[in-house]
Amino acid sequence: MSDTSTTPYQGAFADALRERILPLRGRAEVRNRWLRQRLETVLPALMEREGLDLWIVAAREYNEDPIILTLLPEPAMAARRRTILIFSRRPEGGVDRISLDRYGFGEFYTRSWDPDAEEQDACLARIVRECDPRTIGLNTSATFAFGDGLTHHEYARIAAALGDPYLARVKGAERLCVGWLERRIPAELAIYPSIVALGHAIIAEAFSSRTIRPGVTTTDDVVWWMRQTMLDAGLAAWFQPTISIQAAGKRHDDKGDMRTLIVPGDLLHCDMGFTYLGLATDHQQHAYIRRPGEADAPAGLVAALAAGNRLQEILCAAMVVGRTGNEVLRDALARARDEGLTPSVYSHPLGYHGHAAGPTIGLWDRQDGVPGNGDYELFDDTCYSIELNVLHPVPEWGGQEVKIALEEDAALTGGVVSWLAGRQTQFHLI
Repeated sequence: MSDTSTTPYQGAFADALRERILPLRGRAEVRNRWLRQRLETVLPALMEREGLDLWIVAAREYNEDPIILTLLPEPAMAARRRTILIFSRRPEGGVDRISLDRYGFGEFYTRSWDPDAEEQDACLARIVRECDPRTIGLNTSATFAFGDGLTHHEYARIAAALGDPYLARVKGAERLCVGWLERRIPAELAIYPSIVALGHAIIAEAFSSRTIRPGVTTTDDVVWWMRQTMLDAGLAAWFQPTISIQAAGKRHDDKGDMRTLIVPGDLLHCDMGFTYLGLATDHQQHAYIRRPGEADAPAGLVAALAAGNRLQEILCAAMVVGRTGNEVLRDALARARDEGLTPSVYSHPLGYHGHAAGPTIGLWDRQDGVPGNGDYELFDDTCYSIELNVLHPVPEWGGQEVKIALEEDAALTGGVVSWLAGRQTQFHLI
């Protein structure tokens, strides 16, 4: 498989995968239906929760706030010159949605600016005076990048337009931004499992004898097979996939052995993810290349995978609504160590982005907690990538430690964490 051209089988698999994926027009219809529901249900509740009467989101074309494109209907792809969105909470409930832009967004926003009659900033100032909000949210944050999308120039223009006394009513809208991005509606949660299942299908095909020929195929071959398959199927990778090898005498932390050729006796690890319908996936699984005469992976590797599964269960049990990411991390690590595991936890929210908005539950290099991002609490109706690893000795490899690094996608609903499309509990065998 060292030939870099797409194999006929790869094309056939991508074609079969594409049959499970909507065409662009169908995707747009689904996403707009979701956006309408989110604007009508999620946004009012979040603005009330965070005590904001008015929220202003402003951006210029190709320098977009990370929030704004999640607020615009399909097929919008940019802010088009300069777009200002205004959300005004009504006393009786609900939110008025206003756009100040040249082109409009149909039924989603009331277009309230006439460029021939009024300057854009003057229009903003007039609408703020008419709404007379007690609190105004702007997207500035020292903690969350997702809540810090207002550029310096845009802030200066908005501040000048607001003037006194309204500038004194401004506060950072970081928690509103994070809440908007992390909260999933029932319709999204209903379809998310099928999206995650697409990722599992790609891994299963990559980690099969149809894709990998031991002694011929390299890790780079499999990486580009994954990337090409996602592209051919109509899925957008949000990071370059990786494939790594562990084997007897080839440790997980061995920087000297750069072998990429896949051979019998290898334990393979993959990391891949994509976006579809505006929702991201993130997966890490393992495969074992059997030696002649082997029916399964060595018992020591099987035990190591079971230890990884146990750490998943411990972490999911610690993910209680209202706890912060740092509290979850401390509890999970303590429980895992009490059971004799050698754990590392670095899980993150999942949604519009791969490394998405919400509480950080550890980083691979911060197992003592993450100030700021880890101090945000868990909420219901959110999704997470349960990412972690355990180190475990393998007797068949002379007691050498193997790293089992797993990443599976899950939803936190009704106070319970559940897998969106199952998890790996057995190795892919080749």
